[in-house]
Amino acid sequence: MEESKNNKKSINTIIGLAVGLIAFFLIKQFVFAPPSFDKVMMKAASEMNESCPIMVDQNTRLDNAVALPGNILQYNYTLVSWIRDSIDIAAFNEYMFPMILNNIKTNPELKVYRDNKTTMAYSYKDMNGEFISKISITAHQYLDED
Repeated sequence: MEESKNNKKSINTIIGLAVGLIAFFLIKQFVFAPPSFDKVMMKAASEMNESCPIMVDQNTRLDNAVALPGNILQYNYTLVSWIRDSIDIAAFNEYMFPMILNNIKTNPELKVYRDNKTTMAYSYKDMNGEFISKISITAHQYLDED
C-alpha cells in the first residue's frame, strides 16, 4: 500500500514538473519574446511620422512612412514643384532607382532593414496628389547576391 502511495506521489511530481515546464516555456515565449520585426518596423515608421511632413530637398517632401504586410517599408513622397503631366516617368524611375539602391546598400541607418531582408518601397506623387511612381527594391536587389 505504501508503495502505491509512493508511486502516486512520483507520478504527481512528474506531472507537476511537466506542467510547470510547459507553463514556463509558454510564458517565456509569449511574454518575454522579443517583438516581431513587423512591430519593430511599425514603431520605426510611427517615430519617423512624428517628424513628417519634412522637406528632403527643395523639391521633395517626405509625407510619411508605412510598415506594410510582407516585410515592406514604404516611404511616401510628394514632389512639391512638379505635376504628373510634366514628368517623364520612365526617365524619373531610371534616374531614381540607382540612387535609392545605393542609399539602401550604404546607409548605416538602414542596416536593420538589410539584415531583415525588408523590401524598401518609395512612392511618389505630384504637387496635386496624383500618383507618379512607386519604386520597390527587394533584398535580392540590394544584397550582393548573384
